[in-house]
Amino acid sequence: METAQWRDYLGDAIRYWEPRRILYNLLLAVVVVIHFVKGLPFSKTSLQFNSLLLFFVLAVLANVAYCAVYVPDIFAQMSSMRDSWLRHRWVLFIVGVAFAAVLAHFWSLGMFSYNAQ
Repeated sequence: METAQWRDYLGDAIRYWEPRRILYNLLLAVVVVIHFVKGLPFSKTSLQFNSLLLFFVLAVLANVAYCAVYVPDIFAQMSSMRDSWLRHRWVLFIVGVAFAAVLAHFWSLGMFSYNAQ
């Protein structure tokens, strides 16, 4: 395979996925903020230096996981189904965002909810 083709596939993937990363991060932040607000006043007390560091690590890991989308995208672009893939790859974005939002939901629920027993 020529280097120019790889460059085209990678360039197309970057142009498609990177603007959507902003929306991805905003949606995950909304999930966290909703749980924080729902957990008030307890959630305020759970914000400590170490929990902020944990959120930073989780945010970085969420963005590393977002990079996984490049593997199926580039392989699909290299296949004979490229035209169909380019029209329907938004489905992968929706599934990925939904999966990440569920993970953010459970992490936030664990950090910000107070269950007196």
